[in-house]
Amino acid sequence: MLPKTSVMKALLALLVLGAIYWFGLRTDPAVDALNQALQQHASRAFLAYPYQFRVVQLKEGVATISSPRSAEMPVYRMIGAIDSSLAGKDATDPDFIAAQKQLATMQGEARQIVIGQPGVTGVKWELDKNWLSERGILLD
Repeated sequence: MLPKTSVMKALLALLVLGAIYWFGLRTDPAVDALNQALQQHASRAFLAYPYQFRVVQLKEGVATISSPRSAEMPVYRMIGAIDSSLAGKDATDPDFIAAQKQLATMQGEARQIVIGQPGVTGVKWELDKNWLSERGILLD
């Protein structure tokens, strides 16, 4: 038979692990459902796009969606991560302009899909800093 202190330590460890899971690792079912909707209702172009938009939070009806660009990350700095052939091209280059328009179209499609889901009343965008840093793009 185990000593009483060993049983208590084991129970405490299980409690701590349960709390870590519940408060830190568990995914939100509403967010999961919105991300499934992004996959199920998206166009082929959206699904094939190099950046995968995803909902990261739903709070009081407002869905936060990840994005590779924002006011703090202008398109000219990140567009090369979407299409490496555009790295260093001038913002007036027709291919650059087309890629910028495609990014806006994909972002708009993500918004339309998410805002069309039950319980979602608004959308806000969050810069995907991890995605950018994985591609060598650092914030100032």
